[in-house]
Amino acid sequence: MSSVVAALLAVDPCGLGGVSLRALASPLRDEWLSLFKKLLPAGTPLRRIPLNINDAALLGGLDLGATLSAGRPIAQQGVLAHADGGVVMLAMAERVPLGTAARLAAVLDTQEVAIERDGLALRLPVRLGVVALDEGMADDEQVPAALLDRLAFLVRLKPNDQDDEDSDWQAKDIAFAREILPRISVSDDVVKALCAAALALGVHSLRAPIFAIRAARCAAALDGLLDVNDAHAALAARLVLAPRATQLPPTQADTEVPPPDEEQGDQQKDQPKEQSKAQQAEQPGAQPDKNGDESPDQPDLPPDETPPNNEQDTRSEALAESVLEAAQAAIPDGLLAALHVGQAAKARAQAAGRSGAVQKSQTRGRPMGARRGEPRAGSRLNVMETLRAAAPWQRLRERQNPTPLDAKHKRIHVRREDFHVTRFKQSSQTTTLFVVDASGSSALNRLAEAKGAVELLLADCYVRRDHVAVLAFRGKTAELLLPPTRSLARAKRSLAGLPGGGGTPLATAIDAARELADQIKRRGETPIVVLLTDGRGNIARDGSSGRAQAADDASTAARQLRLAGITALLLDTSPQPQLAAEALAQEMGAAYVPLPYAGAQAVSRVVQLASAAAK
Repeated sequence: MSSVVAALLAVDPCGLGGVSLRALASPLRDEWLSLFKKLLPAGTPLRRIPLNINDAALLGGLDLGATLSAGRPIAQQGVLAHADGGVVMLAMAERVPLGTAARLAAVLDTQEVAIERDGLALRLPVRLGVVALDEGMADDEQVPAALLDRLAFLVRLKPNDQDDEDSDWQAKDIAFAREILPRISVSDDVVKALCAAALALGVHSLRAPIFAIRAARCAAALDGLLDVNDAHAALAARLVLAPRATQLPPTQADTEVPPPDEEQGDQQKDQPKEQSKAQQAEQPGAQPDKNGDESPDQPDLPPDETPPNNEQDTRSEALAESVLEAAQAAIPDGLLAALHVGQAAKARAQAAGRSGAVQKSQTRGRPMGARRGEPRAGSRLNVMETLRAAAPWQRLRERQNPTPLDAKHKRIHVRREDFHVTRFKQSSQTTTLFVVDASGSSALNRLAEAKGAVELLLADCYVRRDHVAVLAFRGKTAELLLPPTRSLARAKRSLAGLPGGGGTPLATAIDAARELADQIKRRGETPIVVLLTDGRGNIARDGSSGRAQAADDASTAARQLRLAGITALLLDTSPQPQLAAEALAQEMGAAYVPLPYAGAQAVSRVVQLASAAAK
């Protein structure tokens, strides 16, 4: 289907917004890009947007050299203005700054570039499409949602996927489709079917069905037709709606109407017939029926008019069902399960828990723009932004302080208020703290899952720069088995000899996790607490037995963990989801994920999603 996406996008890149192409740099991606460029008509602008592009290069702004030479503000166009009527390639879209994504989304919405800074006030018309090159293979690397919502297609290229659609289109076919596209009509049945499919699949964005309608029109244009048929609607549902699905369509059993209340039915049966007859008799124009009772008149239809049939409604329902089936069949395997886990992991992520994720610095890290300020306390002067701030005022300052006649070079008047310093940011390391319930008969299973998850996470530690720690609790104490480390051999040795059994000191474990997380935060790292338990403690803080006191102490410890601003995740490991575990997760401000049969892969995946939410 990737070749079909390339053809549809080539027909109307501005109306469809663009495509998010998720694939590593490979011959497969190069082949798709070559096909897309071949399908574009000759002369179509095609520009590339680098990752760390600034606002002046993206939107346009002050031409510094020309402004300093002329002594007055002179504007220059950015990449988006040069790509008017064409397509821009967004490199490494999964790492694009949120500010850049927001500005690009605003241009896609308004179809113009607004420049109101540096003494300039310009509005340039810009209509274009975006090809977002997403090279992120991990779950924590995603294109910003604001940009994805404005792209019609979400394509994930895989080496084993085979494109079974016809890809013999030429640039002349695209040109002809563009010519007849404004004359293509869409029936109300197709619009209703696509909207119903989006609603059934849990697609909450209103842009998705609009993009689906536009994609169906482009498909009709490629076929040389002036009307959108059922096949075009089904194709649009598969390409636009299916990748955005968040739920499976409800089954027939879920939509059945419940039977009427028996008591209400009995009351209706017991209602006296005399009362109903009296009510009928009060109506004007009542006539006796075959049994001698009176019934209201019913107007006769004219002989030339027949009762309306349900043929049109039946066709509309059949079209809606076929479109929904086509979209459901195109949902990738495992997408809904991954979405469910990801939403649960990110639902309760606290903003305070991200305090250690990004650190601002004056001297080191990744540049994050410039701000007005003086170069003191180690700050670096941003020469270009300083000159850019001073350039619009050169003519006025020249009049106040004219350059001497014997000066060899023209002076640039820079004042204190023009100074700009560069800001930097650096991401801190993430330390995942596993707090494992080692009490009871199921301790061995829970420990086996924790061991597998730790080993899977440590395999990526060299790339992610993350640390892992393990804390187990049983009896009356909580023991730190594995301090924060990236050593896989050390982790295996620490987990190998842990015995199971005894009571459940849940409050003590939460307190120990909070203290260790505070130590991690003081080192400038980001802690994430992953608690594997069923939420039913029976040992209080003072070591006494009793479920009531243990539950109160666990709630108090959970609230203290939440007030500390620590990102937490509670995995309910009981055979059935427990209300006690869910209530404890609410007290902790943690994401609650019931995983009664979770393996190491599932635990590792949930933890990675929680780490992405914390960053």
